[in-house]
Amino acid sequence: MAWVRALLRGNTVFARADADGKLVADGATVEVRYKPNDGRKYRARRDNLTVQAGEVLPDSFCGDADVVSKEARPARREAGAPVVRPGAVLAYTDGACTGNPGPAGLGVVVLGEGGVELSEYLGHATNNIAELTAILRALERVPRDKPIVVHTDSQYAIGVLQKGWKAKANQELIATIKRALAGRDVTLVYVRGHAGVTWNERCDQLAREAVSLRRSHEKAVSYRP
Repeated sequence: MAWVRALLRGNTVFARADADGKLVADGATVEVRYKPNDGRKYRARRDNLTVQAGEVLPDSFCGDADVVSKEARPARREAGAPVVRPGAVLAYTDGACTGNPGPAGLGVVVLGEGGVELSEYLGHATNNIAELTAILRALERVPRDKPIVVHTDSQYAIGVLQKGWKAKANQELIATIKRALAGRDVTLVYVRGHAGVTWNERCDQLAREAVSLRRSHEKAVSYRP
């Protein structure tokens, strides 16, 4: 037996898996842990879990634990709150487009030491292309050996990149991003757009600046998570 990182309603959890990283279910549910060694284990519906890219963890990664009743489960993540993982880089991305297709741009904020803020004009493109390319830019600006949590307001991007959605368009771009994801510890997290989420709003501003000014710029920042 082993463990893999998985996304459960906006939270990163550790889920039971086999040696190949495939979820191991007992009926419709899978054993999960929110923390490796806090002595508590839970069960989640298999169809609510999205396995994240990264290494398969050994059985010993999580210690002994007791079943926690449904009433005692952790509260769901506050809407818009960042998903924070120890040692992981936090990033936010967004895309903007006038006309769809039309003039398009993207915004990226990578937080913490070595952080960057990117506003890039993409020319004539669709909003989905802008959203996808923003995620790619975030990945390009974080070393491959660093875990990264990317927050995006594009359910489409998360779907085609990590949920197995079939893409009718943008297949070459999606393939490029999947290659960038391969072998990396990456978590994609959905945040609702235009809901007052600070860094999502900043990315939206950067993307719209790129469209309105028809130019790109990047600068180092020291924003803290």
